[in-house]
Amino acid sequence: MSEITSRTAKVLLSLLLVLAGTFTTAGPVAAAPVTVAQATCGDTSAFRRVALSSLPSQATDTVRLIQRGGPYPYSQDNQTFYNREGILPACPTGYYKEYTVKTPGISTRGARRIVTGNATPKLYFYTPDHYASFVLVDITR
Repeated sequence: MSEITSRTAKVLLSLLLVLAGTFTTAGPVAAAPVTVAQATCGDTSAFRRVALSSLPSQATDTVRLIQRGGPYPYSQDNQTFYNREGILPACPTGYYKEYTVKTPGISTRGARRIVTGNATPKLYFYTPDHYASFVLVDITR
């Protein structure tokens, strides 16, 4: 008899759970999208600052080329960087330019870049990972 009671209790409990689910009015909870505010043009306060001398030596070579106005080794250098990733401060199209930082031992442009911002004085950002992250470069150190 205890076996029937236990079985009956399980059936009743299952039935109760099904009924409770049927009469519940709450629908699925949607998660609200999380957006991170992009800094306004010129606001570099959120960026870690590094000395140019702490970067790979090829970054210094690239900065010197930029300061001289070229000639640049790649046709993609000194072209508009569109900031599609939205990591750099939001500025008008044409504000940023990108330049290749050579990577020894590879035949392609690689992932390293200097991106400049058209501010006074000019802003220099370095990315070692093809725009996934940036640091602000102090070219005086």
